[in-house]
Amino acid sequence: MLVVVLVLITVTPVVAAGPRIASINPCVDAILVRVADADQIVGISHYSQDPRSTSISMDVAMRFHATSGTAEEIVVLQPDILMSGPHASPATLLALERMNIRVMTYPVPDSVKRSIEQVQSIAAAAGHPERGKQLVEEIASAVERARFDEGAPITALIWQSGGMVPGTGTLSDQLLQLAGFKNMSTDYGLKQWDVLPIEYLLSKPPRLVLSISRSDAAGDRMLGHPAIDKLPRDAVTFRSYPFRLLSCAGPTIIDAITRLAEIRRELVLR
Repeated sequence: MLVVVLVLITVTPVVAAGPRIASINPCVDAILVRVADADQIVGISHYSQDPRSTSISMDVAMRFHATSGTAEEIVVLQPDILMSGPHASPATLLALERMNIRVMTYPVPDSVKRSIEQVQSIAAAAGHPERGKQLVEEIASAVERARFDEGAPITALIWQSGGMVPGTGTLSDQLLQLAGFKNMSTDYGLKQWDVLPIEYLLSKPPRLVLSISRSDAAGDRMLGHPAIDKLPRDAVTFRSYPFRLLSCAGPTIIDAITRLAEIRRELVLR
């Protein structure tokens, strides 16, 4: 006699962890890796895997697939959301939207407030607003620790490769002010982002010049100029300010404002 035994198996439904997200902007990457699950991130910008431009640690960046941001590369990854910066190709973004991929474009934030709004937006889109809240609290705490309201501000200038200087209306300008510095960009009559002629710096140097390290500037015609060595070191202080602290906001604000506060304390104690 044939006996048939029916076995009932209970299957637990698989709950989606959140939308699949691809990013083609290194500054978005820096936020995304903090607020999304790793398996949600199907692609990041190839710039995030370049030690010269990344705003996240290389060991984190190398865990993810990187793209150069073409529509063909993104489509293969099948993301639900593509996050980009302001300089992405409009044609690429339009093509992806036509394929029903949600596109979220983020401008370069010009203040701590705008950066916080971006963090909250990216975290909410990833389905983890609580992680965005945690990151915002870390940023706010770092800013508060670095805030310096005592005494006159110290004149300073962020003078990066090629003589590029961030001026009024930039996040860097606000961070300088919060840490107790006066950005000399306005005194030189520079625009929001502008190139400072070396003659201006030599004729009216600030108390502090923030740049990439002098050893790394040997091949740069501005930062490696021999006239820089003739500036009086008792009046002008050069300190390293890596480009990554200048290029992005989000969690980078924590490192940038902390670095500025360290230098401010050093100059005050001199």
